[in-house]
Amino acid sequence: MRIFAIRDETDVRRKDLAYLFYYEMEKCFYIELPDDADPWETPLILSSVLEKGEKTVSAYWSKTWVRQRIVPPDRQNIGQILRDNGLCEYDEFQLLMLSMGRCVQDDYFLEEIREADLPQTVKDRFGRKLEDVIPLQKRRLLIFLRNGQVKCCDMKEYFQERQPFRILLEKEEYFNAVDLQTGGYGVIWDRNLNIADFELDRIGEEVPLTGDDFQSFVTCRVINAAQAAELLGCSRQNISDLVKRGRLHPLKASGKSTLFLKSEVVKRSWQ
Repeated sequence: MRIFAIRDETDVRRKDLAYLFYYEMEKCFYIELPDDADPWETPLILSSVLEKGEKTVSAYWSKTWVRQRIVPPDRQNIGQILRDNGLCEYDEFQLLMLSMGRCVQDDYFLEEIREADLPQTVKDRFGRKLEDVIPLQKRRLLIFLRNGQVKCCDMKEYFQERQPFRILLEKEEYFNAVDLQTGGYGVIWDRNLNIADFELDRIGEEVPLTGDDFQSFVTCRVINAAQAAELLGCSRQNISDLVKRGRLHPLKASGKSTLFLKSEVVKRSWQ
């Protein structure tokens, strides 16, 4: 992850107007606004976020801001422009770095900073980002925050009130395919179905459990096929047979490994 302060070249105070985060592996942008952001100083496309009382700019609008500052991919002579700048392909971040975010429309520019240079309020905000998410029965999500909190989010009402999300009420397998957004900025099912971290934080009710507690549970209570065979005193082929006959129920099965709840295997050994 690389971090850039967005500043105004005409401002002698060198005030940080916003912070651009770039996740290199995913090629994803996010913008965070400081708590004291002034709508009159904030770049126009970002000030609409302030009007809604929010400080985090979504990946879509963050990338839109970036795209406004670089040559568009459909420019007629784009191939020559890329070659002149030593680029083999169209890369939004590399194009942004050529001018450090400067463009003829305004006086904003980027300056790279360290994470330690961020204001404490923005650092604290990152403590509310998601560390992990687990789908539960009855359309609930168990979310793990970076600050160690765990919350249970009942999503039924949220889905019912929003037409695009109703498919998640109808199809359990689709709901169970939930994943984290880059940077822990929320959860996602596909490009058009995502929910921001602060929405989930608001919906969720805190569970008297920490992320470390849950990790300890998984470490101690989830075992693989070899460990199950050892507990039952049988071969891995016997474990596979028990699964086929519905006598053991894998938590997760893949071509390389199968995981079981230890308590179910122990109960099997009592029979």
